[in-house]
Amino acid sequence: MKNKFISAEEAASMVKDGMTVMIGGFMAVGSPHSIIAKMVEKGVKDLTIICNDTAFPDKGIGLLIANKQVKRVITSHIGTNPCTIEQFNNKEISIEFNPQGTLAERVRCAGAGLGGFLTPTGIGTIVEEGKQKINIDGRDYLLEKPLRADIALLGASISDNIGNLVYKGSSQNFNPVMATAADIVIAEAEEVVEVGQINPENVKTQSIFVTHIVKKSI
Repeated sequence: MKNKFISAEEAASMVKDGMTVMIGGFMAVGSPHSIIAKMVEKGVKDLTIICNDTAFPDKGIGLLIANKQVKRVITSHIGTNPCTIEQFNNKEISIEFNPQGTLAERVRCAGAGLGGFLTPTGIGTIVEEGKQKINIDGRDYLLEKPLRADIALLGASISDNIGNLVYKGSSQNFNPVMATAADIVIAEAEEVVEVGQINPENVKTQSIFVTHIVKKSI
């Protein structure tokens, strides 16, 4: 059986300049904090980040924003991070805003191998700019295309030794769908247990999706 365990430093070294990276978390809850800290140390730059929000300047994804390592964000919310707002206003970073449900479904479509989905959300707003509009039975819909990444970085509560993951409470957020939509998936776990110690019905991300496991260190 392949050993999937790597250090946070090794995980961060897999993220190269210019990559597209999915990072789990909701206001930094369910984010891979050890890996993010090592990415900040490494100084990898020009990243495109796909995430629910940009957290806070001193926490989660916000650390990468504050350190000016990100050139583009595909997200649903930036209001809790003044660094993101300032860089956006100064044209130092580009942001593609998505309604939260649309963002999640675009990621899910990539994981499911779908070409996209149709939604009425965003019709008549800035969200529809540059997108294909399709009329079905007299109602307009936007074609929203899949979102895929080079690497997905997840934050899990528990992992077993082969990468079956459990997320406690709201830490689940975007992590399960992101696990299906990237070429490399790295899960940072707060706790690691032996295979068989997790009840199968509690597994939210199956080990087949997880390339590497990091034991959380901070």
